[in-house]
Amino acid sequence: MARPRTVRNRSPVSNQESYKFKFSDVDWTHKISDCPAYYPTLQEFDDPFIYLQKIAPEASQFGICKIISPVKASVSAADVLKKEIKGFEFGTYIQPLRLPKWNANDTGVFFSGERKHTYDTFESEAIKMLKRQSPRLGDLPPSYVEKKFWLEMTHGRKGTVEYGVNIEGSAFSSDPNDQLGKCKWHLKTLRGLPQSIFRFLEHIIPGITDPMLYIGMLFSMFAWHVEDHYLYSINYHHSGAPKTWYGVPGHHALQFEKVAGNHVYSRDILSAAGEDGAFEVIAEKTSIFPPKILLDNGVSVYKAVQKPGEFVITFPRVYHAGFSNGFNCGEAVNFAIRDWFPFGEEAGKRYARLRKMVILPYQELLFKEVSEHEATDIPSSVKATVLHQIRSLNNALFCLNNLKMPFDYLQNSQGSFVCDLCKRDCYLAFTDCKSCQRYTCLFHEFKSRHCSCGYNRVVLLRKDIKEVEVVAKQFEEAEIISRHLNIISCIGEGLARNS
Repeated sequence: MARPRTVRNRSPVSNQESYKFKFSDVDWTHKISDCPAYYPTLQEFDDPFIYLQKIAPEASQFGICKIISPVKASVSAADVLKKEIKGFEFGTYIQPLRLPKWNANDTGVFFSGERKHTYDTFESEAIKMLKRQSPRLGDLPPSYVEKKFWLEMTHGRKGTVEYGVNIEGSAFSSDPNDQLGKCKWHLKTLRGLPQSIFRFLEHIIPGITDPMLYIGMLFSMFAWHVEDHYLYSINYHHSGAPKTWYGVPGHHALQFEKVAGNHVYSRDILSAAGEDGAFEVIAEKTSIFPPKILLDNGVSVYKAVQKPGEFVITFPRVYHAGFSNGFNCGEAVNFAIRDWFPFGEEAGKRYARLRKMVILPYQELLFKEVSEHEATDIPSSVKATVLHQIRSLNNALFCLNNLKMPFDYLQNSQGSFVCDLCKRDCYLAFTDCKSCQRYTCLFHEFKSRHCSCGYNRVVLLRKDIKEVEVVAKQFEEAEIISRHLNIISCIGEGLARNS
């Protein structure tokens, strides 16, 4: 899409005049408290997940935090992207500098740009954008730029900016002498660390297991969103102007969605009732609205101004948004450690309710992780999640057994399957129709053992399911263990029926 001429012809003088006497309209920006910033020593910096667990009790209460790296890159991001990566090019999104009305006639939309950029061509466009706004902005503090951003957005002109997002690759150097590039905080190596839940995945998921680059200019924005499956995220600021972040603690996530549904979005664009309706609109990642709306309605918001050499962590189920203060280059990826599992379970319930396709095989990751550790090493919150999964499996298998549905073992060790009805991931057990090849999870109201096509369904079980019994015994929960033992007898009945 061509860039509107209104952007090219704007005068920085007229901008300054239009904003005169209006800075008081955005005084609310001073009411947003800063998130905590941490300065690890070289020794503390050795392992990212061990350090994160150390600061998490405090930092997670804010939703976001900064970690200032004691290790600096000796090879710049510009050199990596121009010299180490041959032919580096990327597309952009065109982002309107205005706040939509969020009704059926005016929703937030980002358009794909028509041209491919190199690092240098995008920097040139970013410099032009800065000059159009005001050459002095690059020398002004982030607090001033923040006010200018929200005045620009609320003024409602037809200007646009470009943002290079979701660019596959990394700007960490592969030079063996670059200390940052060879440390464990290299975002491309996180998934393989011993405490990473993603170490069980056999395939790469760009942006989730492998990092992506984000190259911005003045006022390039990332919309309000929560990470897929309520995962953690980590963002490293390689170079350039600061980036301003806003974060809402995870314990305020439902309140955030309620406020968005009641005070931002018109009812005619919400496809579901309650918080789920707002969640679906926010998931499109085009929702930009002032944090003032949240503050005015009792939702906690914290701010981070991220500079080169700094990491920003967002904790599970944290809504966040922000914008660039000028030309810059950042890199981000998701990650999961054990304490994510309770959040992942909640995300899975919502995904199934909304029939949203899963990206991660949650149940598979959960049982693979707990099977590698002694019960004493598993956090109580994760134990509770496992036991809840076992109880749900127990109830579902008994219902299907009562319908005289036959059971069988999978003949090979395939990974997870996806339910045709609710898109839930299925690992330990699911139903299969040999005629129409439809897989369904166990959590639907089956009235008979027959598929809608008329053929019999079969409950397919992984042989791993017997390892669940071992896990349950390790947790030393007498009531749940006795229930779980009934699962095994139930499976025996189903298998006998199929022979």
